[in-house]
Formats: sequence, C-alpha cells, structure tokens
Amino acid sequence: MGVFVFLPLVLPLTAWPIARLAEQHLHPRTATRLLTAVAAVMALCSTVCLALVMVVGTAQLPGNPLPDGWSDPEVRAAVPYDEVVGKAAIPALCAVVAASARALWRHGRVRRRAHRALAGLPGTGVAVLPDDVPYAYALPGGRRDRVVVSTALLDCLEAGERRALFAHERAHLAAGHHRFLLAVRLAALANPFLRPLRTAVSYTAERWADETAARTVGDRRTVATAIGKAALVSRGTPVATLAGLAAPGPVPRRVAALLGPAPVVRTWPPVFTSVGLAAWAAAAGTAVSAMSSANAAVTMFLILRAATPL
Repeated sequence: MGVFVFLPLVLPLTAWPIARLAEQHLHPRTATRLLTAVAAVMALCSTVCLALVMVVGTAQLPGNPLPDGWSDPEVRAAVPYDEVVGKAAIPALCAVVAASARALWRHGRVRRRAHRALAGLPGTGVAVLPDDVPYAYALPGGRRDRVVVSTALLDCLEAGERRALFAHERAHLAAGHHRFLLAVRLAALANPFLRPLRTAVSYTAERWADETAARTVGDRRTVATAIGKAALVSRGTPVATLAGLAAPGPVPRRVAALLGPAPVVRTWPPVFTSVGLAAWAAAAGTAVSAMSSANAAVTMFLILRAATPL
C-alpha cells in the first residue's frame, strides 16, 4: 500500500477551494449536492483507510483476538511507520465512531422528542405552538413532515413574511435538506479536514430554501425581510441537522443575495473559471481518494489472506 493508504486522510484539502467558491458562484442547489457528495465520499474513503491502518496496529497488541499472522513483518511492512501510525489509528478510529454515534443518537433523540411534543396536535403540515420563544424549523419524519413555528415568531412577521417563512420551511422538507446536513456533519466528524464543506453546506442549504421561497412567494425582498427579522429574534433550531429560516450562519449574505438577481442554474460550472477549476480539483481529489482507498483495501485483503494460515 505504501503512502497511498494515507492519501484519503489528506485529500479533503483539495475540496477547500470549492467549499469557499461554491457559496458565491454556484446555484445553491448545485453547491449543496456537489459539496455533500464530495464530503461523503472523502469521509468514507478516509475512514476505510484509517480502519486498515488500525488493523495493523491492533495486530501488534498482545492478547488481541486477531490471527497471529496479521502481525508478521510482511503485513506491517504494508503500512509505513507501522509502529507509530498503526497504534495511533486505534484511538483515532474509536473517536470517529464514538463521535458519529453520538451525533446520530442526538439527531434521533431530538426528532423523537419533537414528534412526541406534537402528538396531541392536529395532523396538519404546520404546527403552530403557543410559545413566548420565537423559533421555526422543518421537522421531517414521523407520520408526516411538518413545519414547527411558535406564535412569538409569527407575531413578529407580517402576512407576506409569514408566507415566505412557510415556503422556506416547506422547501427544506421537500428537498430533504436534513439529510444533506446530517451527511456533512458526519463527514466532518470522520475527517476534520472536511469541516469547511460542512460550513458551506449549512449555508447553501439555507440559500437553496431561500431561492425556492422567493419563487413561491414571487417577491425576493419579502423573503429577505422575513429572514432578517427572524434572525434578530429567533434562537434557531434545536439541532444543527434540522434546518430553519433563522439557522445560524451568515444571514447578511443571505439577505444580500436575495436583494440581488436570482442565481443561474448550472449542473456544472464552466471549466476555465475559478469555481470551475476548483470543482474539477475537488472531483479529482475525490476520485484519487476513492482509488487509493480501494487499492489499499484490496492490497490489505490479499496480504492478510496470504498471512492467515488455513
């Protein structure tokens, strides 16, 4: 395997330029899908390679349940600096698994609690709660997807702004933005180098819903006003993987984007532009990461198979 086993751990650096430029130059829908796909693939590849390195480290521990042949010099020679990185990969992979499990558990717990709190309300697509705390968010799952909003936030908005609010939250539900947010959150936990992509997707998912709401309402300024008002009074969403009108992030940039012209929809940016070159660099990094992890996995399988007595 050589140093190729380490490449997927650092190749997410190739996606940093597109994480920054996609927010500014790509349509939010295209940016969200592209960045999420890149983050998911790179996180999977880096986790696979971390697991392969961990096998070498675990095989060196006394009393481990692995076959004795897995600690042979031929096996350890497949990983450079096996004495150090092999054992360091054990706590690293354990930390990744623990953090990902905790994030999934918290995401599921918050959703279950939210659905239980709405159990006694009519089964409509909108749940208006009498609460002095202003908030609004999209709640997927359960019997049906629902928009949850408090009376305190509705009281802060005018009629047109309320329509923009509901259109925004319904856009989150229709496009399944919670899945994108959860995917990039898990990816960032698997590889810290993917955190810029998580931040970018949190923003582009909101921009995607902003543009959908603007088309539904037919007035970009009204949506911008609703976002600005909600950001001033709202506390956001109960968990980062649930989307909402006043989600944390660069709200002034969202408002400024809505006050300008609608973004052009493109499936892929032009090649000879900064965003196009960044997109191709990220795509190349993702492809190399996938090939490196696949090569490392196959090589390790063959080595372990040869080292394991029949």
